[in-house]
Amino acid sequence: MLSEREKMLAGELYNKLDPELVRARDRARDLCQDLNAMRFSQHEERQHILQEMLGAGGEDVWIQSPFFCDYGFNILLGKKCFFNFNCVVLDICQVKIGDYTLFGPGVQIYTATHPLNAKLRRQQEFGKSVEIGSGGSAAQLSFVRV
Repeated sequence: MLSEREKMLAGELYNKLDPELVRARDRARDLCQDLNAMRFSQHEERQHILQEMLGAGGEDVWIQSPFFCDYGFNILLGKKCFFNFNCVVLDICQVKIGDYTLFGPGVQIYTATHPLNAKLRRQQEFGKSVEIGSGGSAAQLSFVRV
């Protein structure tokens, strides 16, 4: 039987209140809070948090604070990605972003979605992965949802 995390990553209906998932979200939000509280001049410390939080790409990306995400480990960034101020990534499923991709202020990427049935929606949700190729720019994009 699949765990709730395995169901989530597979894009199947899952229980978002599963204790493992709650702990993982708390971890990511704590890391985001730490990142957002740091001075911009603390480059090494910021990179350390990004490497701990992200699934891939924390070593040479730049993320302007504030930044928010659900899990972080589902965010896979290519080389030299840049997120401007106030970006949000709801990474229920994998978010894969290619090399040298730039995001303008306020860009939001949502992998989370919900069942149309109201009763089911109160108990479960699901997601769909997002992939953005290399060299792109989302400067004028307010959110991405698949």
